[in-house]
Amino acid sequence: MHLIMFVLHDPEKLSELLNGWNEAGVSGVTVIPSTGIGRLKAADILREDLPLMPSLEDILEAPERYNRTLFTLVEGQEMIDRVVAATEHIIGDLDEPNTGILTVIPVSRIYGLHRKTG
Repeated sequence: MHLIMFVLHDPEKLSELLNGWNEAGVSGVTVIPSTGIGRLKAADILREDLPLMPSLEDILEAPERYNRTLFTLVEGQEMIDRVVAATEHIIGDLDEPNTGILTVIPVSRIYGLHRKTG
């Protein structure tokens, strides 16, 4: 089992990306708004009188400033390759700037994941 984590730079591509991952065989995705220090500095949000992490209310009020981070669990190298291919088909070459960061992390244990049997 592997955790795929993708930080999507352009939130406008989220719906298309979710559809692409679904077509690749991903059964579930968790999506959270996120941001990096570069965006905070560029938006002049990072000030000494504000907390380092903005509140959820701040994120929802200004979604265009924030990335979307997607998490999913997949089994096998073939599935990883399909998700990466679907991502690059929609986003473009991930080695290009301002596309996103995709990470694949091996998972040794999972608790609370209920799988369908049948």
